[in-house]
Amino acid sequence: MTIDIKKARARLAEKRQELEDFSELSKQSRGMVELDQQAVGRLSRMDAMQQQAMAEAQERNRNLDLTRIDMANRRLANGDYGYCIDCDEEIPDTRLAIDPMAERCVKCA
Repeated sequence: MTIDIKKARARLAEKRQELEDFSELSKQSRGMVELDQQAVGRLSRMDAMQQQAMAEAQERNRNLDLTRIDMANRRLANGDYGYCIDCDEEIPDTRLAIDPMAERCVKCA
């Protein structure tokens, strides 16, 4: 199998844009929770704080994926993209289509 470099770069760029778009959309959800009990009841505020915590956790996951994209781009530049970092076997294109940042084959994952 030969890796289609243009297709791989396009997949990674598309995934990066998707993550950045989601991050922008969720910016408000990660903002400060109003502590004014007159405006928001106690249970509603607790719900808002829980939603904020979930939004922050999702943002951390998005940032990890952005780091994985950077690592995949480095592997592309080095000629290592598409090969498992554990067993050095080729990662099938179907797996890379689903997760373009994959660094391990299914067997090693």
